[in-house]
Amino acid sequence: MKTMGMFDDMLKQGESLFKDAVALDYDYIPKLVPFRETQQRFVAESIKPLFSQRNGKNMLIHGPPGIGKTVAVRHLLKELEEKTDEIVPIYVNCWQKNTTFKILMEICDQLGYKFTHNKKTDDLFKIIEDYLNKDSVVFVFDEVDKLEDEDFLYMILEKIYRKTILLITNYQEWLVNLDERIRSRLTPELLEFKKYNGNEIKGILKQRLNYAFVDGALQDDAFNEIAKKTIEMSDIRQGLYMLKEAGNIAESKSSKSICLEHATEAIKKLEEFTIKKTDDLETEERVILNIVKTNPGKKIGELFEIYQSNGGVGVYKTFQRKIKKLADNRFLHVKKVTGGKDGTTTIVNTPQSTKLTDF
Repeated sequence: MKTMGMFDDMLKQGESLFKDAVALDYDYIPKLVPFRETQQRFVAESIKPLFSQRNGKNMLIHGPPGIGKTVAVRHLLKELEEKTDEIVPIYVNCWQKNTTFKILMEICDQLGYKFTHNKKTDDLFKIIEDYLNKDSVVFVFDEVDKLEDEDFLYMILEKIYRKTILLITNYQEWLVNLDERIRSRLTPELLEFKKYNGNEIKGILKQRLNYAFVDGALQDDAFNEIAKKTIEMSDIRQGLYMLKEAGNIAESKSSKSICLEHATEAIKKLEEFTIKKTDDLETEERVILNIVKTNPGKKIGELFEIYQSNGGVGVYKTFQRKIKKLADNRFLHVKKVTGGKDGTTTIVNTPQSTKLTDF
């Protein structure tokens, strides 16, 4: 008697709920980027002088995670590639390439230069300089708050003739801590991406599911449940994850459509993942996180005093490092405020307690 294989039940129909699952990847660049036309137009204006062989404008693009900063800019780079060969687009994710040497290696790779073995930083930059000064260039450095050094920025500002530099970060205050010699040469314009509202989130998810699933695959109540959770989290990436996971769950159960129960299970998996991430924190970090949760919106110095009064033994510098680590991993949101009687200070919030007016 022939035994049934593990995949027989799923594959025998030769069907899939997915039309193009890649459309649910956050890095996927859609044909249209809805609700970001104003921001894209502003970025395009900073690039426009390059078409006339003049220097473009530099820009710091900031706003909370999961609101379309990267997608909007990469969409413009793609359009630029299709329009002209005389402006070179360079995109680097600084979370992955977080030092000057790694960034220069990445740029060489994008330019098609492969003979980088045993070359030093200055050697690599000379190659880049010789190549890019023949044309104009748009540099995009994403997640710049993850950089370990910014020497490459100084080199680009000094040696590349015609360029626009676009820096993307979750934190506007990153600019405050940038070396003055770089900041004075960069003189960036600021572009804020604010959180999507509920209707915009629904519109974006609807667009992506139309790309990703066959017609009628996702039931309305399942979509509404995922949209509701995404609005609560204010992060499109989480919504895309839930859509894809709901589709996978439905297919694993050989369902003809994605039902509310599949959406609910996907939401539960996302919540469990978040809980596990919190459990991965060290004891001291969990203590600090709980202090911020019960005292949102306070200055870091005030939080340190509460930490000490609760028996905390770490010094202030260690406390600052713990806060930064929690912020880097998106458990917290920090905002530097300059001016006033206290000079420069840091306000700390949990992502849930952060308001639109804080950005």
